[in-house]
Amino acid sequence: MNIVKGFWRSAPVFRSSFASNYNTISHAIRPLSTTTTSPLSKPVDNAPSLELDKLYKRVELEMRGIDPAVLLSYSWFCIAAASHLGIEVTKNWALRKAEKERHTLLRCVHIYKKHRVQYEIRTYFRFIHLQRLTGSTCDTYLEYIERNLPEGCALKVTKVECQKLPEHFIPPSK
Repeated sequence: MNIVKGFWRSAPVFRSSFASNYNTISHAIRPLSTTTTSPLSKPVDNAPSLELDKLYKRVELEMRGIDPAVLLSYSWFCIAAASHLGIEVTKNWALRKAEKERHTLLRCVHIYKKHRVQYEIRTYFRFIHLQRLTGSTCDTYLEYIERNLPEGCALKVTKVECQKLPEHFIPPSK
């Protein structure tokens, strides 16, 4: 009977051959999920106090890379992931020009000052602003996009957290 279970779940060809005997083998296949509806025995008196989740007003993502096409593709990926999690993306932009870093070196160590070589490194930037996030959603989203960060790219995250007003501030009296 175990062979029938494996075939039933995996291959439609085998399912069709067993379709006539479906009524006889359906009781042998277990459901994939079960639900239990047992009431709690007794409420817990010493329950720990719930820790409130952090709230972030804005999360800024700064992406740096050496290839603008890879950065554009990765920013689309980040925006798609945010939309699937229900995160509001307010801004998405790139700098117009790349940041250039030039290094000049002599070809020969000893002499020939006029024989120089210049090397240039271009760094491209993209920015994404996300608004109104909870701490757990932010952590999940950031872990997901960090794991899928392509080669040659760097990610910098800046969070602006909402905090409770300190107790020593008193509202103005009328």
